[in-house]
Amino acid sequence: MALPDEPLTCDCGVTVAPEAATRTETFGDLDPTTWQSLCCPECGRKLKTVFVGDE
Repeated sequence: MALPDEPLTCDCGVTVAPEAATRTETFGDLDPTTWQSLCCPECGRKLKTVFVGDE
């Protein structure tokens, strides 16, 4: 999986380590078996979409 190297900062002010982010299926036409969204564990906002096809 291609997790970002740097912590992610949410609009709610929380800084989240990529490993601590909540993983959810993506929106739209992206295949959920190869792409997932990393979301803020505090408020649920999407932080980043990552490729997970190699898992």
